[in-house]
Amino acid sequence: MGGFFGVAAKESCVFDLFFGTDYHSHLGTRRAGMAVYDREKGYDRAIHNIENAPFRTKFDKDINSMSGTMGIGCISDYEPQPLIVRSHHGTYAIATVGKINNMEALTKELFSKGLSHFLEMSGGDINATELVASIVNQKDNLVEGIQYAQEIIEGSMTILIMTPKGLYAARDRLGRTPVSVGRKDGACCVSFESFAYLNLGYKADRELGPGEVAVVTPEGVHTLVQPGKKMKICTFLWVYYGYPSSSYEGISVEQMRYNCGARLAERDHVQPDIVAGVPDSGTAHAIGYANRSGVPFSRPFIKYTPTWPRSFMPTIQTKRNLIAKMKLIPVQELIENRSLLLIDDSIVRGTQLRETTEFLYQSGAREVHVRPACPPLLYGCKYLNFSRSSSEMDLIARRILKEMEQEGRQIDLKLYVDPDTPEYAEMLDRIGKQLNFTTLRYHRLDDLIASVGIDSEKLCTYCWDGRE
Repeated sequence: MGGFFGVAAKESCVFDLFFGTDYHSHLGTRRAGMAVYDREKGYDRAIHNIENAPFRTKFDKDINSMSGTMGIGCISDYEPQPLIVRSHHGTYAIATVGKINNMEALTKELFSKGLSHFLEMSGGDINATELVASIVNQKDNLVEGIQYAQEIIEGSMTILIMTPKGLYAARDRLGRTPVSVGRKDGACCVSFESFAYLNLGYKADRELGPGEVAVVTPEGVHTLVQPGKKMKICTFLWVYYGYPSSSYEGISVEQMRYNCGARLAERDHVQPDIVAGVPDSGTAHAIGYANRSGVPFSRPFIKYTPTWPRSFMPTIQTKRNLIAKMKLIPVQELIENRSLLLIDDSIVRGTQLRETTEFLYQSGAREVHVRPACPPLLYGCKYLNFSRSSSEMDLIARRILKEMEQEGRQIDLKLYVDPDTPEYAEMLDRIGKQLNFTTLRYHRLDDLIASVGIDSEKLCTYCWDGRE
């Protein structure tokens, strides 16, 4: 995934840029960078690896030497950025959030037009942000270049460009990721996460619409390309990736998660002793469930965070699982001989939740009922870099269906998307048995959409139902 933050100010922007970017650290774990512009000194940039140390630690020295009234920063799971580019548009800094599915075809097309080379990253990949900059540079001006990039890129692409004149912010043409604008006296900022600027004294101004291109200056935000009418914002942002204090399209992340838990409770019939969320991804959903059901919310295990990084790093699966296990410390008195209802945001591979369940049984739990806060993931995301999964077969639901196919069954995925079919019920039964759950019930897609509270046509639900 990834996120960005930009500031255009009349005075120094470095402090705001540093903390605003840091507030996006939950969106990525590998690379981070900041670039600033000073009218006298020009551009300055720093990029660091944040796999083994947090953003603030890595950039603490940089902010003492940086100066400028404009800046952009980003957190990235993949490519180093922001990049500083010199072209016929002049010199600019660029950061992106998105996914390019036709990178090879675009690269070949640019070579055919005379582009001589791209700098190769470790592993042989091309920096996606460099590719975007090369596409932008094909047109006569930045705005046309941005529109051209968003038009020909298959996937999604939200772009932030810093020039001496201001910040050019461009939300993906279908609005799959958010762009929020904040304002205060003498400064204006643009941010992936709407909460990132609140403690810096900014107040929410507005969100950019799908495909909208705007220039941000200390005086405010001016639209250069009007937003489109069609939107497909990623629903998984509310389910998991979004920070609890954020909101998208005016919908609070934390409140949406309470709504999810409440709707899960309304359809449930088990009588557990306590409701618990997998820390921290399932906590809000569990609170919503407990509030609606009347079953006490409890914390039978606690996440030890002082020294352990997020569980989805490192990239080696066995290490990720170990870290996830090591972080959870049991509260024996709340587990022993109890029936627990456990909620997590989702089940992806299933390996970590299976180990968590075994951990609870070993700690004396009598029953472990599992309630994921979204439907079974059946399709790998085509639009955002949510996961490093190399195949849809990494998804537990797809592995179960593959096993059924190997048994001679004809698999029609549509039947396994519908929660009211016997095929869906069989899939859940097999997943539950494989992961050793007492019972398993997923959040229904119709309930999930209702939990968000906006028109389903404005939401991307591809990972659950395969709808483009």
